[in-house]
Amino acid sequence: MSEAERLEGLIAAEQDERRRLALFLHDGPVQDLSGIALMLDAALHALEEGDVGEAARIVETALERHRATIRELRNLSFVLEPVVLRDQGLGPALQALAEQLAESHGVRIELAANGAGNLGETAQIALYTILRELVEQAMRRDPAVRIEMAVSRTDNGGVTASVGDDAVRERRRRSFEAIEERVKALHGEIEVTALERGTRVRITLPPYVAER
Repeated sequence: MSEAERLEGLIAAEQDERRRLALFLHDGPVQDLSGIALMLDAALHALEEGDVGEAARIVETALERHRATIRELRNLSFVLEPVVLRDQGLGPALQALAEQLAESHGVRIELAANGAGNLGETAQIALYTILRELVEQAMRRDPAVRIEMAVSRTDNGGVTASVGDDAVRERRRRSFEAIEERVKALHGEIEVTALERGTRVRITLPPYVAER
């Protein structure tokens, strides 16, 4: 693959990511906030009619939806760029991701991230983004998936990261193309292995990238 083709693929992958985010915001929080506004209008009308009980009931429902929307946006903010990644590094960020997904989706993630320390900032952000996307892919294939995630250093100073799952195997190669482009942009290698049940993806980054 030429450098121009690689760049084109990376741009397409980023566009897909932005499109997916825009769709999530439109179909999720934006719709929820529109519904809340309608409920508040209904509550105001009920007050004008003197029906305080009905107004209180509507406001209570609106508050519940408002709190749920805040949780949804907080989860999105955490996924996009968790504060713990910036402040504490990759290992704690992956642990926080595993705990957050366990709480919100009931997904069990076994994490071994002893090699996540002493990585450069660029490598940490890149690996977090890639591993998160792999986990999300597995969850989309099977919500009850069991996932193993690991990060370790290689003997030559590079870093390897892997995600294994027992979800239904992904048969569409395109599902991994965006991740492959991200890995290639980092001059790394990616290996996708179909298991008897599930998939394992292994990523290797060279030493000079691991230290960036």
